[in-house]
Amino acid sequence: MSSSSPSASSSSGSPTPYYLKGSPLAVRLNSVIGWLARRGISLAGSAELSVRGRKSGQMQRIPVNPFTYEGAQYLISARGHSQWVRNMRVAGGGELRVGRKVRAFTVEEVPDAEKLPLLRGYLEKWGWEVNQYFKGVTAKSTDAEIEAAAGDHPVFRVTLTK
Repeated sequence: MSSSSPSASSSSGSPTPYYLKGSPLAVRLNSVIGWLARRGISLAGSAELSVRGRKSGQMQRIPVNPFTYEGAQYLISARGHSQWVRNMRVAGGGELRVGRKVRAFTVEEVPDAEKLPLLRGYLEKWGWEVNQYFKGVTAKSTDAEIEAAAGDHPVFRVTLTK
């Protein structure tokens, strides 16, 4: 692993959690997708996530791809341990919005050992958009390859509260 890798060890010797920052184009596209979701237009099931910032206390907004598996809804971070993930761990929930429909929720983080079917299903549905963030892992990867990537991609089980 090269020292420029997003998951390389820091100078203190502790591993840095995987996070892949969005390119300027991806950031611009995300702002458009979020804008559309606020106006009631969901692209392939996308929604706008609002979660309270752990430092600012202000609601932070980002477009997400909620994923339903066996009747439960999940939020999966394709880019890794992003700011929304860190905020979600502290806040314990947030809101999903598509137009005027706002759904408040709480979350429970899913342990790595339970992520295999969720990540495979997510990659089957959203791979066209997110494969680039999974370092070569796709829906057709082996169970072992997906399990090896599980720690890099936080998963939250969503429970609607309203």
